Amino acid sequence: MKHAKLQFENGKPYLEVNITDFDLISNSLLNKGTGFPEDERIAFNLFGVLPPQQATLSIQLARSYEMFKSKPNDLAKYLYLRDLQDSNETLYYRLIVEHVEETMPIVYTPTVGAGCQQYSHIYRRPRGIYIAYPYKDRIDEILANPRFNHVEAIVVSDGERILGLGDQGAGGMGIPVGKLALYSACAGIHPATTLPILLDCGTNNPELINDPLYIGWQHERIRGKEYDDFIDAFVTALKKRYPHVLLQWEDFAQQNANPILARYRNQLCTFNDDIQGTAAVATGTLLAAIQVTGVPLKDQRIVIVGAGSAGCGISSLIMRAMIDEGLSESEARSRFYLIDRPGLLLEGMPNIMSFQQPFLQQKTALANWKLANDSTISLEDVVKNAKPTVLVGVSGQPGIFTETIIREMAKNVERPVIFPLSNPTSRCEAVPTDLMKWTDERAVIGTGSPFDNITKKGKSFRVDQTNNCYIFPGMGLGLIAVKAKLVTDKMFMAAAKALAAASPAKSDPEANLLPPLHTIRDVSYQVAFAVAKEAVNAGLANKLSDQEIETAVRKKMWFPEYLPYKRVE
Repeated sequence: MKHAKLQFENGKPYLEVNITDFDLISNSLLNKGTGFPEDERIAFNLFGVLPPQQATLSIQLARSYEMFKSKPNDLAKYLYLRDLQDSNETLYYRLIVEHVEETMPIVYTPTVGAGCQQYSHIYRRPRGIYIAYPYKDRIDEILANPRFNHVEAIVVSDGERILGLGDQGAGGMGIPVGKLALYSACAGIHPATTLPILLDCGTNNPELINDPLYIGWQHERIRGKEYDDFIDAFVTALKKRYPHVLLQWEDFAQQNANPILARYRNQLCTFNDDIQGTAAVATGTLLAAIQVTGVPLKDQRIVIVGAGSAGCGISSLIMRAMIDEGLSESEARSRFYLIDRPGLLLEGMPNIMSFQQPFLQQKTALANWKLANDSTISLEDVVKNAKPTVLVGVSGQPGIFTETIIREMAKNVERPVIFPLSNPTSRCEAVPTDLMKWTDERAVIGTGSPFDNITKKGKSFRVDQTNNCYIFPGMGLGLIAVKAKLVTDKMFMAAAKALAAASPAKSDPEANLLPPLHTIRDVSYQVAFAVAKEAVNAGLANKLSDQEIETAVRKKMWFPEYLPYKRVE
């Protein structure tokens, strides 16, 4: 990082630091606050600048947790954590690591959605970089800042499709900031090597356009060639600046997300978490659910509500897993029923996107279906006729999994697998307590947002949150550790299988599908190892033994604690 260099003395790490006084305590990556010991206060001119108590990190943690808990609502907690991150990153990340179940819903979904909506009104200090369209000819200059010399992981958004909340413009910066916080907290990627980026292409949100406090470019969104050229200029500059960077695309609109991924996935180490990360966590959770239901993957009948980038990404990865289990591609495809605004997607429908094409149902296969009307095949029609074993929601349509639909599904399946995955909580297709009631507690549930415990067989039971944090931090860790050249679908399959292997249900069918969040760093390591090994086996990274891969991954896992400082000029 700028102003500091990691060194070792007798095998023990320390930092050589070349700034003092207010410059030092104003640097969030280096500030220890009251944690500076006396010798460092002398060396770095901090006497009188700090109060006399020399606190341990555990004392600072207790104080910060007390403040966090005292906040009156989740948005206030979000603001407190953002301020702490801008003040003392070591303490910030230690707070998240030690209290991950409580802080995760604040740092990321669902509270980050409210943070993005309010971003212009709560803006305090700059974090990351904003590359607005009027700066399109200055991208090289922006990236050249020496502060960014050590960047290894970038999350970028254009703010157009923030969770299920739509166009948040420059406020979408909250997503890259939050995602990279989870890279560091959940997988140990050092925050000095991460960079959040917002590509400000304008906004079509009239509230933002008319808001005098809006921090972004108050202009309608660029489209077509202008947009494509802007994205291309960004990627070109990025490849020039960082030959080995990991680039994660986040919350781009459906019409842009898949084309961008297709255009650049063979040019650099890049992936789209909404498409591929969501697919991997859903697939991993489904593979874990099979431990509970006993129905083999090749026998599943899967309904996906929301046939956008995420829904088709989930379908593609699960289909690949079915093929790995022995189904032909046509057999596997026939087991998917994708529903979007026009109802069930069928062959011959107009305005079908290329990524939806593989999952169109053939009309001849539905010849014996009994339908409510001939013009549209509804979700209820599909559930009655296809008798699905799995129901996945990525629609952003709250309450679309109605009591009638769920009871119909439960009539035909002993243990219905139901994943309402839309974020934030306000967009969820159904809530777990209702799903348990409507299925007589037989449902196997995974949600996109966090929910309070449910009652199962008279006992309190944790709701499995199929949060992408089970995949993308470990994915990034593995890719960075071996400097993978590209990201492949097989790597996401390896990540999904690693997650399924960590499922508590593997040894106890009555247990949860996903490990508890307090074990997330262990899960991230397992995912990272599997992904790194696949990269090596595919020839997309230097040849390494399993032991060398393990060493490389462990070496990249930073833990938030204070190191000793030595002053240098």
